[in-house]
Amino acid sequence: MSPLSIAGNEFGGATWQWFVIDATDSGNHIDNVLFRNNIGKHSSTGKNQTNPVTLRISGLSKTYPNGVRALDNLTLDIAHGMFGLLGPNGAGKSTLMRTLATLQSPDSGQIQFEDIDVIGNPGELRKVLGYLPQEFGVYPGMSAMDLLDYLAVLKGITSKRDRTEVISQVLEITNLQDVRHKYVHDFSGGMKQRFGIAQLLLNDPKLIIVDEPTAGLDPVERKRFLNLLRETARTRIIIFSTHIVDDIKDLCNDMAIMYGGRLLKKIEPAEAIIEIEGTIWTANISRKSVEELMQDHMVLSSNYNHDNSVNVRICAKSQPAANFSSAKPELEDVYFIALNNHGSA
Repeated sequence: MSPLSIAGNEFGGATWQWFVIDATDSGNHIDNVLFRNNIGKHSSTGKNQTNPVTLRISGLSKTYPNGVRALDNLTLDIAHGMFGLLGPNGAGKSTLMRTLATLQSPDSGQIQFEDIDVIGNPGELRKVLGYLPQEFGVYPGMSAMDLLDYLAVLKGITSKRDRTEVISQVLEITNLQDVRHKYVHDFSGGMKQRFGIAQLLLNDPKLIIVDEPTAGLDPVERKRFLNLLRETARTRIIIFSTHIVDDIKDLCNDMAIMYGGRLLKKIEPAEAIIEIEGTIWTANISRKSVEELMQDHMVLSSNYNHDNSVNVRICAKSQPAANFSSAKPELEDVYFIALNNHGSA
């Protein structure tokens, strides 16, 4: 049996905070390493296949003691592949992620992952789950190799030989072999992200939850992170929470937009863009004209030009004025239209 297929133990409390997912490396290197080492082969591969639903969220609600209703009767089906969860800060994304990761309980609702009742039996999900919160801590004075060995024991890999093999594999995947003896708390932000994905892959998770992972990463590290996620999603569910639209556009084959704890829209990114073709218009106007325009039209975005004029994008069924020209729709337009229709933008 491959060490990556050994199920982990049941964890709780602070220890479980280690079931994070993070970032790293790029392109063919990742592809070759993943499949040479049989990581990411839970089931048959292939792009999208029939995408059977394997995670079902039904009527999920959560209200905090301060009265904030973070989840409001949320229902959502998610299939294999990369699923993008998009929404502004405060939309309820992190609450949903923590609930799916069994770090908190909802007030009502059901979560089913394959044959696992997540709320009724969270320990079973934790055996096949990887979770990366927005921020995570590391133990001081421990090298990447030592910390991965410790975490592998917690995940149920009791054989020293198996741990050595799997740790070598995940360090290679995340391009951390050269720094494996350095203290993790001295790593840069991007390297810590890569360590996060390394420890995540120790138990070969079937469900990966990633909360705002690219915030603070430089463009190079962001690309490495997205490339790794793209490769590991072939036979898994990866739920990717972000407020950065480009992350969804570059990565996800399906997406949902949240606001106020509710689901505003669920659609494939490519289909969402096709939906609004012929409705996006752009023009350069004066600053004074922007407020007037907003009174009569759905203004999606406005950006200053070098001459202090403003380039605006609006959504309209027909050309709003002679100075407006048709624009190619973008996923960001889809996002702002959904928020505007909800009265939240």
